Amino acid sequence: MINFKQSLHIAAGSIRSAKMRSILTTLGIVIGVAAVIANVSLGASFNQYFEDMSFGIGSNFIMVGGKEPGLFHDNEMKLIDNTPGIVGITPYKRLESTRVTYYSTSKRINVLGVSEDIEELSDIKLEDGTFLNDKDKYVAVIPHTIAYDKFDRNILTQNSIDITFHKDNGTEITREFIIKGIIEEKEESFISSGFGDNTIFIPVATLNEILGEDDYGAFFAMSSSRDTIKETDEEVDKRLARHFGVPSRDMDNDDAKPYSMTNQAEQLERMGRFSDALAALFISVALIALIVGSIGIMNIMLVTVTERTREIGILKSLGFTNWNVLFLFIVESIVLSVFGGLLGTGLGVAGAYGVQSLMKLPIVFPLELIVVGFTVSVIVGLIAGVYPANKAARMNTVDALRSE
Repeated sequence: MINFKQSLHIAAGSIRSAKMRSILTTLGIVIGVAAVIANVSLGASFNQYFEDMSFGIGSNFIMVGGKEPGLFHDNEMKLIDNTPGIVGITPYKRLESTRVTYYSTSKRINVLGVSEDIEELSDIKLEDGTFLNDKDKYVAVIPHTIAYDKFDRNILTQNSIDITFHKDNGTEITREFIIKGIIEEKEESFISSGFGDNTIFIPVATLNEILGEDDYGAFFAMSSSRDTIKETDEEVDKRLARHFGVPSRDMDNDDAKPYSMTNQAEQLERMGRFSDALAALFISVALIALIVGSIGIMNIMLVTVTERTREIGILKSLGFTNWNVLFLFIVESIVLSVFGGLLGTGLGVAGAYGVQSLMKLPIVFPLELIVVGFTVSVIVGLIAGVYPANKAARMNTVDALRSE
């Protein structure tokens, strides 16, 4: 009876005697395992990124936006604020592509009118200066990108910028704003998040005063707990629907409501579905590569059996049983697979790290992936090697010895 150590020694000798054949056999499994590890890592990385992006907007948030101007005022804000489960709320009003001038250079930048509570609710971090408070008037807070990359000159705290506002009657009003704070730079990413890097924050009361209005565009509220955010969102929805006279039969019809709502739980679910779809796509591609690799191993092992027919006959004439021959070929297949698994794991980790770094994604490598890489390579090698090994084991000794 041949033991595993002897089989390993014979398999190593066979691999060394046919290096090119062994390399070609291993290549398929290297590509397959690398594809599995790289794609699963990228799927996990995307999932982590989408979750981080959602939490980057704020914690346990509920956003309520008006579908028409002049819909929301202080009464609606109080109604939401008094809803059980709401622990904070801030109104905001957005102006798209507003002309901002600094040292005679003008750029189109979004302007967001907010209250002081937005800093805490949306987790804004400053690198210089302080955020707005409700007593401020003609002051502004800008992101790092606008401060240092948007204009020809850097904008520092206490510098002034001119913002030109367009009123509904067609007139323009330009006001000077002093920079009070600069928001810290966010890590670069291929997807923008939060309120964006092209947005200037000013007091919402000042914005309404300039425009001659008293409404808000939307509300940004915070739920007391992520576990109850859906229930809180539903209660806010019911109260607003009653307030605006939406019939109870239309509660599930978003088109019947003059406002729209979203919350962090819903965003996480949407991002999770998208992430799962990406992961499924990545894994499908990886499995196809792995199947192709296993077919390659089987084909080359079949060629190996044909080339080594005489050797098999000699082994059988020396007393090797069918099981011994079967075991020898399976061990050789597993050795090649494990070696390919090692190379594939290293290549997959390196490839995933490169893509994650290039796309500014979180670096995520679940420890179990390494184990999966080895396990998959051994299993594939075992399965792919069984048929050729069985063919070798069933050879007739005399016929095998006659083979040239």
